[in-house]
Amino acid sequence: MPQVWDEEGVPKGAADAVTPAPAAAMLSSLAGWLSRTIQPQPPAPRVCGTEGGPPVTAPRIRLSDGRHLAYCETGVPKEQARFKVVFSHGFTGSREDSVRPSQEVAEQLGVYMVGFDRSGYGQSDPNPNRSVKSAALDVEELADALGLGPKFYLIGISLGSHAVWGALKYIPDRIAGAAMMAPVVNYWWPGFPADLAAEVYAKQEVGDQWALRVSHHAPGILHWWMEQSWLPTSTVVAGTTPLPNKRDAEIRSKLKADGTFQQKMEQATQQGIHESYYRDMMVMFGKWEFDPMSLPEPPCPVHLWQGDEDGLVPVVLQRHLASRLSWINYHELPGTGHFLSSVPELGDTVLRTLFG
Repeated sequence: MPQVWDEEGVPKGAADAVTPAPAAAMLSSLAGWLSRTIQPQPPAPRVCGTEGGPPVTAPRIRLSDGRHLAYCETGVPKEQARFKVVFSHGFTGSREDSVRPSQEVAEQLGVYMVGFDRSGYGQSDPNPNRSVKSAALDVEELADALGLGPKFYLIGISLGSHAVWGALKYIPDRIAGAAMMAPVVNYWWPGFPADLAAEVYAKQEVGDQWALRVSHHAPGILHWWMEQSWLPTSTVVAGTTPLPNKRDAEIRSKLKADGTFQQKMEQATQQGIHESYYRDMMVMFGKWEFDPMSLPEPPCPVHLWQGDEDGLVPVVLQRHLASRLSWINYHELPGTGHFLSSVPELGDTVLRTLFG
């Protein structure tokens, strides 16, 4: 039977399966009413380096549109490197995040690595026009500003993997190889079977279902929604999502107990939670310009690592995605959750695999 598409480029039935029509209608009505009455605008960002804003302490590059990206270099010196890797951090992350390879392996392979605060995070300027495409172009400009050459490697972690999908779509000829670590999925991607997406979506906490619905259908009121204590909101932001994997649960418990969870949040959101966390949600779960499952084979190897006990990214959707893209080298890790950077020696394995 031929696929029927609606005006937004989504297969008929897919969007309704994830978001029932009454819920979508309610969100549309609520967004319209709020816009007409209280106009729930988020506060202006506290831009780093401006009067009243946080100080700039990290090295930064200036982009063509005048924004700045803060970055952090590790591994061997750039001039001595055989391989040059850009990291795109995940939700709540920072420029200091990576897959945590050992220094011994990094030196043995000759790897230069650079992480950066994605727009609105940490000390990188906010971008009110953030999108999957802008994320990819930020990566390209960072690589050019740092002189990484005509091709470089790209690794995306969790939600930050949308920059990898964007790179494979918009700048595939710049990528020497790519890896995604437990990449977050968008339940509204047309390539997912409607019944499967709806079944998995319904297993989320109610607050997460609603936070994602608002991100997709009514992004203009997301900040207002997330700030209302009486509405169901994201357990991921609150750090209360049930985690079925024992290692994940222990790691989060330790991070919250020693204050690291709060410190990471303060660092990530210092310019405003809307410019970091909430824009991430709007981009990741919004209406994409393309479906990753429709991408042609890129001119580089692409690897994807996924734990089968991931409590944040459903493994069944990742398996479906990998089955649709024959060029994805899919690595499923048994007994493993979402926090892949904590898996012993996995960072070394990722680098060795990525470089062939």
